[in-house]
Amino acid sequence: MKTQVAIIGAGPSGLLLGQLLHNAGIATVILERQTPEYVLGRIRAGILESGTVDLLRQAGVSQRMDAEGLVHHGVEFLFDGVRIPVPLSELTEGKSVMVYGQTEVTRDLMEARASSGAPIVYGVSHVELHDMKTDKPFVTFEKQGEACRIDCDFIVGCDGFHGVSRQSIPKSVLREYESEWPFGWLGLLSDTPPVNPELIYAHHERGFVLCSQRSLTRSRYYLQVPLSESVDAWSDERFWQELKCRLPSDLANKLVTGHSLEKSIAPLRSYVVEPMQFGRLFLVGDAAHIVPPTGAKGLNLAASDVNYLWRILCQFYHHGREDLLASYSSFALNRVWKGERFSWFMTHLLHDFHDKSPFDRKMQEADRRYYLGSRAGLTTIAENYVGLPYETVR
Repeated sequence: MKTQVAIIGAGPSGLLLGQLLHNAGIATVILERQTPEYVLGRIRAGILESGTVDLLRQAGVSQRMDAEGLVHHGVEFLFDGVRIPVPLSELTEGKSVMVYGQTEVTRDLMEARASSGAPIVYGVSHVELHDMKTDKPFVTFEKQGEACRIDCDFIVGCDGFHGVSRQSIPKSVLREYESEWPFGWLGLLSDTPPVNPELIYAHHERGFVLCSQRSLTRSRYYLQVPLSESVDAWSDERFWQELKCRLPSDLANKLVTGHSLEKSIAPLRSYVVEPMQFGRLFLVGDAAHIVPPTGAKGLNLAASDVNYLWRILCQFYHHGREDLLASYSSFALNRVWKGERFSWFMTHLLHDFHDKSPFDRKMQEADRRYYLGSRAGLTTIAENYVGLPYETVR
């Protein structure tokens, strides 16, 4: 098999890149070790930055998103029982975010891929990357016991943190930066109406709370819990009771409870690898970086990577701009680190840390007073939340 770009991983980033390249007349093959059903079963984020929304529209996969997605012009913070609105659109010259689940984004991209007829191979195993430092890289894999090979111009790793792509780069080449947070988020998904029209990020002495949503009838709630907690110890009843304890009475009294569709505990982690390319192998999304969910940046940073790589590859194939290939990592990392900083900032702002010194606690309190008490501070939050602008590839 031969193609121009071999994409490892059929999650939203791999599918989005494949669709954008296909629309640009650039041939791709996507490989995925899981089944389509497994990929769609992953419960992930649901907040799309304005730039991500625009990118999905450019890919021609926005029809259902535009019809069913919920545009949000603001979010709320809650400290000491006081609700603080952040008018996103007012503070960012009209920008907003879209609530539309990652599962739905993936479903739309899968359908677009199938309609295009472009190849995608599920259920592959023993994937190996070869000759990435040459202009003739190739990928080998097995499908139902049969050995297969794809010759290509470029390989793109969209296969997540545990995938083969990053692990195929010599460790001596990579620099890893990481921080693990001393707590996790217990999440519950339910077919219940959201407790509030806008998302609420709430600080409480018992632990952080996020009141989020996927639609007008489906809600997603999170509770900060110790890493030692087990999801089996949390019945639905216990979760709802704890959530009510951490919300002010006006919200707790409006909360509609119900059976959980999914419940899990996610550890919080910050991770970045540099560089994000090795020869003709490019890393995208979780293969290169992970952020805590506090800033809603995970999927959006993956889309940012896709934006830069798609434009660079279009310049290469359509205009012979080979010089731009080496710039992918710098373009991507500039925005990745800004997203990491915002997620780090939001996590520090909204969670209490028992090991903080008295001085650090005072600094945290000062941050809360400034960022949530001044228009300049709220504008900084709003600009980052709706998504910083992409750099122009030229």
